[in-house]
Parts: sequence; structure tokens; C-alpha cells
Amino acid sequence: MMDILQIFLSESFWAASLRIATPLIFGVMGALLCERAGVLNLGIEGIFAAGAMAGWMAVWLGAPLWLGVGAAACAGAFFGALHATLTVPLGLSQHVSGLGITMLATSSSYFLYRTALPDVTSPPRITPFQPLDWPVVSDIPFIGPVFFGQTALTWLALFTVLAVWWLLARTPLGVALKAVGDNPDAVNAQGLSVYGLRFGAVMAGSALMAIGGAFLTMSAFDAFFFGMVNGRGWICIALVIFASWRPGRALFGAILFGMFDALQVRLQTEAGAVVPSQVFLMTPYVLSIIALVLVARKADYPRALLQPWFKGQR
Repeated sequence: MMDILQIFLSESFWAASLRIATPLIFGVMGALLCERAGVLNLGIEGIFAAGAMAGWMAVWLGAPLWLGVGAAACAGAFFGALHATLTVPLGLSQHVSGLGITMLATSSSYFLYRTALPDVTSPPRITPFQPLDWPVVSDIPFIGPVFFGQTALTWLALFTVLAVWWLLARTPLGVALKAVGDNPDAVNAQGLSVYGLRFGAVMAGSALMAIGGAFLTMSAFDAFFFGMVNGRGWICIALVIFASWRPGRALFGAILFGMFDALQVRLQTEAGAVVPSQVFLMTPYVLSIIALVLVARKADYPRALLQPWFKGQR
């Protein structure tokens, strides 16, 4: 018990929790934008992989780190546009299209990697984002190592939460996005483009998802390898429901999962010789499922989510 208490009181635990949560924050904000507009994007797992590969590949070819982030965002926007084309004007199944995007984005990322590096046995390394050097504040006990020992992408993720909240709560565009996810007929009656709003939301949301993938190769690690996404996209889908489509609660959910994951790593060190490692590996997912079950029944979901809309039909 004392060991667990020491874990929760350690600076490294909370710093790791925020670091692990960073790609989830990007992913859950992207999924939230898509679903607020009425489109479920199950392509997130593949878009994570595409963003990870595109960002890493751009930097490996000589681009600056931030240009690599831009390349990842463009890759995500491309797959978002494809998903939006299939589901918004054509009205195809959002489930089927999303799963197809996941398979297409994942397999094409692996294919491009193998095409570019056919004879490589170990992934080439890049110089990733480094923790920011904040004068004075980095030396503040506890707060300094937890918040000011992170890379720029973690701060971008936190800013993204604020930006998405401000967009949805304080701007006419945000009001229109929420309305198109609840009552697209009313939005159309106001002379706004339902297709345009949904298309833009899915592309922007997918770009954020891909930046979450880029964090894995350009901040958390320094290389691209198969299987590195490891189900993070599906966790983001669950976190949106856990958050009831609210950015603040989505941030809390992402950090909560990051805590679970950071805790299982440390528990493996403490009790790995007694308890099988697989028990610890599944712990964050089991705890996330429990948390989801506790709140999902009260979730206030967008009323037009998953429902295709065609202009002129009622």
C-alpha cells in the first residue's frame, strides 16, 4: 500500500501520465469534432498510424519537426476527406466506412514504409522533439517536472483542448457544428451547408487524430514501427462517450487513462515476479471499460449521430 502511495506522490508518475495522455488528447478532440457534427469516425486507429508514419517519414527525409507535424495533419485530413465523401454526401454506413479507412490507412502506411525501406531490419531513428527548457518555472517543485518537462506537442495538445472548447462554446461556427449533429434540417433551413459543416469537421478532426499519431514517432519515440498505435484509437472513441462529448471531460478521461497506463508500468516493476505481466497490461483497458460503463448510460449524445442526411429529404 505504501508503495502505491509513493507512486502517486512521485513527480515522474504524473509527468508520465500526461505524456501518455498526449496522443489520446489529440485523438479524442478529433473524434469529438467529428461526432459533434454527426459523423462517427472509426478510421481513427488507421489515421493514427498514417500520421505516425507521415510525420516520421517527412522528418527522416530532412524536413523540420514542425513540417513533419504538418505532413501528419495533411495525411489525416486526406483520410478524413475520404471518410467524409463516403458518409456525408453518399450517406454510406459510417461504421463500415470507418473500419475500411482504418484498414486502408494502416496497410498503406506499412506498405509505404516497406517500399521506402525494403532492406531495413531496425527502424531508422530521427531526432524527436525535446522537453522544453523553461527558465525558472522548470525548477518549481512537482509542477516544474510534471508540466514544464514536456515537449511542445504536449503543450499543443493542451492548447487544442482549450481551442476546441472555445470553438464549440463561444463561436457561431461551434454552434452550427453542434446543431448539425443534432438537427441538420434546422441548419439547412438557416441557409447553412450541412455537407460543408460535416465535411470540414471530419477533415479537421482527422487532422488532429493524425497529429496524435505523429506524437508517437516524433516525441514519445524516435522511429516508426508496426503496431505502435496499439489500440489508442479505439480508446479515444470510448473516451468521447465517457466525456459526453465535452472537451473538458475528454481531457480528464485521457489523463485518467494515462494514469492507469503509467500505474501498470510501475506495478509491473513492484510485483512483476509474482503476478503475470499480462494482468498489468490489461489493467488500464479494464479500468477504462469500467469507467465507461459507469457514465455511458447518462451520456448526452448528438441526436443525429450516425444518421445520414440528404438535401431535400425529410
